[in-house]
Amino acid sequence: MSRWEFVGRTDELNRLLSAVGGPEGRGLLFSGDAGVGKSRLLREGVAALSPERHAIWSVAASATTAALPFGGLVQVLPAAQPQGLSPAGILRWAVDVLQEQAAGRPIVLAIDDAHLLDPPSAALVHLVARSENATVIGTLRNGEQIPLPIRALWTDDLVDLVELGPLGPSETTGLLAAILGGPVDAGSSERLFRLSAGNPLLLRELVLAADDELKSTYGIWKWTGRLELAPSLTDLIDTRIGQLTPSVRAVVELVAFGEPLGLHLLEQAVDPTDVETAEERGLITMVRDDRRLNVRLAHPLYGEVMRRQCPVSRTRRLQATLAGLLERVGKRRRDDLLRVAVWRLDSGTAQDVALLLDAAVQAFGRYDVPLATRLARAALEAGGGTDAAELLATILMFGDRPDEAIGVLDQVAGEIHDDRRRSRWLTVRGMVSYWGLNRESTVEEIAARGEELSDPADRARVRAFEAIMRLHRLDVDVAVRLAQEVLDRPAAPMAARELARCTLAHLQAAQGQYRRSATAIARVQAEAACWRSDMPYLQLAMELARGTRLALSGDLAGIDAIVADEFADLAGAGDFRLGTGYLAILQAYAARLRGRGDDALKTSLGACAVLATSRVYAGLAHAERAQAAALRGDAAHAAEAMAEADRTHAPGMAVLYPWLEQARGAAQAAVGDLPAATKHLCALADRLREDGLAGHELLVLLDLVRFDQAAAPVGPTCTDGGRRTVAQRLAELSEQVDGVLPPLVARYGRAALDGSPDDLLAVADGFAARDLVVYAAEATAMALHRMRDGRAGATGPVRERLADLLRRCDEISTPALRMLRPTLSDREWEVARLAAEGVTSRAIAERLFLSTRTVENHLQRVYSKLGVTGRGELRAALRSMPGHDGADPA
Repeated sequence: MSRWEFVGRTDELNRLLSAVGGPEGRGLLFSGDAGVGKSRLLREGVAALSPERHAIWSVAASATTAALPFGGLVQVLPAAQPQGLSPAGILRWAVDVLQEQAAGRPIVLAIDDAHLLDPPSAALVHLVARSENATVIGTLRNGEQIPLPIRALWTDDLVDLVELGPLGPSETTGLLAAILGGPVDAGSSERLFRLSAGNPLLLRELVLAADDELKSTYGIWKWTGRLELAPSLTDLIDTRIGQLTPSVRAVVELVAFGEPLGLHLLEQAVDPTDVETAEERGLITMVRDDRRLNVRLAHPLYGEVMRRQCPVSRTRRLQATLAGLLERVGKRRRDDLLRVAVWRLDSGTAQDVALLLDAAVQAFGRYDVPLATRLARAALEAGGGTDAAELLATILMFGDRPDEAIGVLDQVAGEIHDDRRRSRWLTVRGMVSYWGLNRESTVEEIAARGEELSDPADRARVRAFEAIMRLHRLDVDVAVRLAQEVLDRPAAPMAARELARCTLAHLQAAQGQYRRSATAIARVQAEAACWRSDMPYLQLAMELARGTRLALSGDLAGIDAIVADEFADLAGAGDFRLGTGYLAILQAYAARLRGRGDDALKTSLGACAVLATSRVYAGLAHAERAQAAALRGDAAHAAEAMAEADRTHAPGMAVLYPWLEQARGAAQAAVGDLPAATKHLCALADRLREDGLAGHELLVLLDLVRFDQAAAPVGPTCTDGGRRTVAQRLAELSEQVDGVLPPLVARYGRAALDGSPDDLLAVADGFAARDLVVYAAEATAMALHRMRDGRAGATGPVRERLADLLRRCDEISTPALRMLRPTLSDREWEVARLAAEGVTSRAIAERLFLSTRTVENHLQRVYSKLGVTGRGELRAALRSMPGHDGADPA
């Protein structure tokens, strides 16, 4: 970690190099805050210049040389200066020396921290910049006094002055990945970006300070969020903050503990003139939020330092003050209740159990698991009873602490004396036992206990939970009956009804009834305001149903929408791992079908890391990782991922078996064992048909077509003693499964069986229109394979189409694409590459020390293996081969 890689700043670096080599000969100065990366950018630019073409002098000005005449250029000028010259004569002598040493080459003078140059050095730099064959490049720090000759560089139009801003989120993520040697999960990257504000120097210090809390899981780095500020970082921030009067410090401390803090509140606690002073010194900033003017710290790390340096007693007093201020003006905004509760809790003045409980519900409704846990625990300890225990246990379950959750529930079991509390206690305990502890017997236990309840509304709540548990272990008929009973019961609570609706919506999606599923999901979503406070985790059931529908129907745009909506942001910020993990799986799925194998693998690895402590979706995450690895042709990685999927898959999540078993077929195909993959997928299709999961069955049969197995037999034996082919079964499903994808897949099966290149190309167009780039490329490759024997002369345009599709993908390798990969020798690759570039056979022969006849013989074998007629189609043929662009023979 001693030297950070140079990441990002591509546009700025190119601009710097253009300033040196451009026709106008103008120089360039970068200005910016300390630590923003100006010096590193300048060094990278100088390193990219050729010393043979340019006479390059690099100067690092400093405060120690600022008082010495020509001290800033001591590394450039000779140690002995001529005596008796006037100041102007010294400057002319210095320019002549540089010109002499340049020996006719253009001069490049690079000055880091040019604002620290002494006056003679600054004057010399200005004089050099006026020379015809010289370019000045350099850096300046914002807020510093600039010598007049340096300022005149841009006022006299000799250089451009460019403000160098902080790194953006993506550049910060790239820098973190480069220094840690692997990708960083999105939440950790976002937090480090926010704390550093895109400043590379501060980012480095943060990473050094967080070293013990940065952990790699499945190759993905994750930061716990705990931070011990190193002395160097604290000193750096202290220097920026500077000396503060007690009254101004009070302003900054209140903002540090209360941001964002309304200006009207702040001015009730401190003198407004002190607020003005803090703003003038760049310590705080004003941010407009609707009609409220909020105050924030100018940099996130100011808050870290101020909070750490504040004595405990003063910290508690400040927090109590903040709570009192907001209580006096009234909790007008939804977040105000939560903020008051946190301030009361942290200041030791929390006495209102109802406040703590309401705040915990609100925090969990925002999917902020750590904060909700703190508040619910405080409510329980303050005498919140069964309501607090139920809430805390629920939150602990979603914080991957099921054993602790069971303990909390059992502590209050003796305090339950009515059906309402008993129904809620039963459902929470059942949820923790079934999904948290993987006890399948929980289903029968909750069913029996639910029958003991006398109130219809309470029984409906328990039955809704039993229904979704039954679905997850594939007791489909019972699940449907129970869910429908809940929906048919007018007394059923809103949350119970919508949970039952999610159960049906999930099943309908798996059965290919996408329209009914979408209608049900929309209904659940419309009622979110009614169920979120009672059952916020219902969101996860809704997302599973919605994600299943979108994935099975091939709606990648729909997946993009849900991984970018508010729930995704809240779940990521609040450490709601089941939510972020599942959404990452969907995101990886969409990336994979678009052919972005690198993104798919990285995102699925991130999902595996997030879900490492929970078994609910862990198996599904590893199955998606296996699919991503198989797409890239990485058989070993795919096999390892499938083994991990089998190890982590929870028995109570049997509803996910189609995804795992489909991934197993992909892993077998990646090894090259197509017979085993075909046998496995045919058996899987038969099982899905028996289970009535037509949506899943369609995708499994699609995989068989992609493996060129449209004629494989599936399903039961017919009356004539035979079995349906994959293509025939797809034709049946196209009339049973909703959407535009089933007819397209059915046409794919027919075209593959009939060997019709035109139909295959039409199918490819249909896939491409839905952004299913991998399927489109494979269908095009299959068309090319069918054209080899009879229509070789027509392959050129088709190869161009395939090349265009492959350009939209990362390097991918699937059975359909590997059909086009001929067995060419290394010499044949060399000859083919050169011929595709337009090199004549005679020139190829001379370059490779062969005879012209031998080159022609090589070319004829290449044409035969590629199925082309001559040089005119050769370049397109090479470009249409996965992993080749016509220029790489390897």
